[in-house]
Amino acid sequence: MEPKVAELKQKIEDTLCPFGFEVYPFQVAWYNELLPPAFHLPLSGPTLAFLVLSTPAMFDRALKPFLQSCHLQMLTDPVDQCVAYHLSRVRESLPELQIEVIADYEVHPNRRPKILAQTAAHVAGAAYYYQRKDVEADPWGNQHISGVCIHPRFGGWFAIRGVVLLPGIEVPDLPPRKPHDCVPTRADRIALLEGFNFHWRDWTYRDAVTPQERYSEEQKAYFSTPPAQRLALLGLAQPSEKPSSLSPDFTIHTLKTPGNPSRARSWLSPRVSPPASPGP
Repeated sequence: MEPKVAELKQKIEDTLCPFGFEVYPFQVAWYNELLPPAFHLPLSGPTLAFLVLSTPAMFDRALKPFLQSCHLQMLTDPVDQCVAYHLSRVRESLPELQIEVIADYEVHPNRRPKILAQTAAHVAGAAYYYQRKDVEADPWGNQHISGVCIHPRFGGWFAIRGVVLLPGIEVPDLPPRKPHDCVPTRADRIALLEGFNFHWRDWTYRDAVTPQERYSEEQKAYFSTPPAQRLALLGLAQPSEKPSSLSPDFTIHTLKTPGNPSRARSWLSPRVSPPASPGP
């Protein structure tokens, strides 16, 4: 890795990794080459970027302290707000640089995603994006099959949170890092994609590889709860209500049922979440 990239990566990791995040560098060109022009990042090809993902540890290390801090505002998604806060700290840690941060959930006015998270994770070498095209002679006929990223250490127990772009910093000699193909056999890829598309409620597709760490039951309860009900689960007021205080010993006790399926995704995929699940 180039010394300049290694130095910047270390500074960003110092800001994010203690809170349960991981950071992976990539060139904008690697991302743009896989997508049609409408989805390109409007930067020169050698521009340096970093993919940011959250591990299972983020829930305890970042979200809970954030909820108990003065940073929480009246927004509808505490996790998104928590991630935005930590990504903003990256910009503050490098005040001498021009930095653009795109969170995984951001969209243009026409609702087109600003970043296709799973594509970015694949080109950064963070997680392998398994798609229907990766299964030879697939068995699904006319069914639509969405792809999913699998992390070599966490399986499906992680979430892609966004990218940090550094316009003006070009790294043409940065060597590409291929994602680890941790689900190499046809049978296992079929099982993974079928689990992700048809049986997402049982969480088992996330164990496509034996993970070093999974979400806790408390964390699973939160991400299984429909987004509209999560503030109530946390004991927080809805946006139109007066904010309620959050107890220092905040816990989640009840496992809820996920909501309805959302739209299917492929290389043009904004999130790592299953198409039928509201949580990461």
